[in-house]
Amino acid sequence: MAMRATEQEAYTSILVVAAHPDDEALGCAGTLFRHRSSGAKVHVLFLSDGEMARGASDKALVRRRLAMAEAAAEAMGGLSTRLAGFPDNRLDAVDMLDLVRAVEAEIAEHNPDLIYTHHPGDLNIDHRHAHQAVMTACRPIEGRGVREIRCFEVLSSTEWAGPGLGPVFEPTLFIGLDDAAFAAKRAAFNAYAAEMRPMPHPRSWEVISALAVLRGATAGMPRAEAFFVSRRLVP
Repeated sequence: MAMRATEQEAYTSILVVAAHPDDEALGCAGTLFRHRSSGAKVHVLFLSDGEMARGASDKALVRRRLAMAEAAAEAMGGLSTRLAGFPDNRLDAVDMLDLVRAVEAEIAEHNPDLIYTHHPGDLNIDHRHAHQAVMTACRPIEGRGVREIRCFEVLSSTEWAGPGLGPVFEPTLFIGLDDAAFAAKRAAFNAYAAEMRPMPHPRSWEVISALAVLRGATAGMPRAEAFFVSRRLVP
């Protein structure tokens, strides 16, 4: 389904739970820009810094990554961000209860009606645990405000996973990217330039742009970002 503007504007508080800084830009930068343009508040929780698994012991590299995240947040329309500080690419070694509590704390503070997070079938272990933490924190108990959970795709993780790791990403929602939203996605990509790669790597702008065109063509639009809707509640 394509997302109409009136449906997009129905959400006033958005939470993004991303395993690492840059996942949010790769997965849903244009869509987050659209939310901000419609007046919604958008907050991003990064579960880990995305650096330490590379053997980086220099805190300056972590600070650089977080500075890139802040620049990307501005490019997407002014998002607020927070780092939970869990170990990079080792979320499987963290008690799930601790991950869930971190997500629950953000939900309590920001009261989101919509959450974006990773797809459960991604290759990256942190992505899969981020998804599980969100689904656990958002158990549909009466009185909770989260009405919808959407899973985004992250190039170099979602498409690299085999079916044995979990469900294959099959989008059920397509959100169109007009020129302004697509420019915001490019600006967020540029903010994370140190994390990107040249063609034919999936994290090159050429591939990211091609995916936006493919997802758009799938739904009869020039460009789009695609999502799998894990849950949608209509009281």
